[in-house]
Amino acid sequence: MGLTTVQSLNEQIEDAEEIPDNKEDSSENHNTYFQVEYKAPVPTGEVFFTETFDKGTLEGWVLSKTVKEDTDGEITKYDGKWAAEELKESKIPGDLGLVLKSTARHHAISAKLNKPFTFNIKPLIVQYEVNFQDGIDCGGAYIKLLSETTPLSLEEFHDRTPYTIMFGPDKCGEDYKLHFIFRHKNPVIGDYDEKHAKRPDVDLKKYFNDKRTHLYTLIVRPDNTYEMLIDQTVVGQGSLLEDVIPPLNPPKEIEDPKDKKPKEWDERARIPDPNAVKPDDWDDGGPEEIEDLNAVKPEGWLDNEPLFVSDVNAQKPSNWNDNMDGEWEPLVIPNPKCKTAPGCGEWKLPMVTNPNHKGEWKPPTIENPNYQGIWKPRKIQNPHYFEDLNPFKMTSFGAIGLELWSMTSDIYFDNFIICSDKEVADRWASDTWGLKKLVASANEPSLMSQLLIAAEERPWLWILYILTAALPVGLLFLFFWSRKVM
Repeated sequence: MGLTTVQSLNEQIEDAEEIPDNKEDSSENHNTYFQVEYKAPVPTGEVFFTETFDKGTLEGWVLSKTVKEDTDGEITKYDGKWAAEELKESKIPGDLGLVLKSTARHHAISAKLNKPFTFNIKPLIVQYEVNFQDGIDCGGAYIKLLSETTPLSLEEFHDRTPYTIMFGPDKCGEDYKLHFIFRHKNPVIGDYDEKHAKRPDVDLKKYFNDKRTHLYTLIVRPDNTYEMLIDQTVVGQGSLLEDVIPPLNPPKEIEDPKDKKPKEWDERARIPDPNAVKPDDWDDGGPEEIEDLNAVKPEGWLDNEPLFVSDVNAQKPSNWNDNMDGEWEPLVIPNPKCKTAPGCGEWKLPMVTNPNHKGEWKPPTIENPNYQGIWKPRKIQNPHYFEDLNPFKMTSFGAIGLELWSMTSDIYFDNFIICSDKEVADRWASDTWGLKKLVASANEPSLMSQLLIAAEERPWLWILYILTAALPVGLLFLFFWSRKVM
């Protein structure tokens, strides 16, 4: 960690000197209440990739120079800007991250791993930080682990570059997601399918809107289980065999596409009784609705007023040509006299349901003696069936990439690590995200400070504060006064 222990950091926080108490500092610089010593973290064990961006450069990262397919105009280019910068709020001097700087642009940047990751007997752990510093309207902050299927040119990294795993947050509109997608190779035909992990059961909205730095972790184990964590809390977990969409393994049998329903197949569960006879005295009872002979015209009904009248304020357009456009007539508007009256125009008796209406006679239904059930095509062996019992054996990957579109800028990424040891990832998190979390918490204004700031912006709140404070005093006074009187 940048400090030797979390305890030493807490001591610094406790001993920190607060900034002067003035409006300008409290509203704009509350992220610099205290200073802490920061040093770039160093992994404590074997890793396949780490990146802190603390050098202030994008050394080792490659910007894509290709274009996005199936798009037109300038947006085909991957020309979105990236930078290594500090956080806007709760910054720690010397702690830099990768920041997506452009809006409405395609961004693509990638870096090679120290060595390719091969799925064998050790788990995969991927972890990194994200901060939506300005919130997020529509855009993603996910990463792609680029497959080692062909010679990989990072300058040609684009949306269709083969990847093994895609992981991370994504949002558009009110749809908040945490992706875990892996590409699975069909062992029969050799094609790849995307398998999506089931959505987390928790509400993800706060992680996109609170402008805090959050830690995203994916763990995929050789026993074909996975976990997704945010801030070291599990938000989603399951099995690669059972909890992905579409299902990993296809069904053993499928419906025969050549099988056709016989013409004589009877799917009617009930049929009209062929022996039923319409009664001789059946009376349809007349129409469904009849005039209500008991109705009375409402008082004040305007018989001689039309529902619509010409707009007296309408004016003939200056460019109107009677020869070409015909005789001009003013627009028709609802009659204003009808707004306050119960009705206008000729009054007619309202219609009501005819109590004698029975309708057209129909024979009752009976169970169909020839009913054969709902027809289904017969089952045949699935020619593309396979059973992969170890989907963890994915395609090895040799690079990490971010290929993103966003309508909001200043999305902050930091402290990537790819390893196989959970303890290594946890120590890395303690030295990086843990430091940010403690500093951000220490910089949170106290309740009293928040109330004072709010009152400075909205002076009327002072009245509410005074009334709230006076209420318990008044209640105590009434209590003791009533006892004294008694």
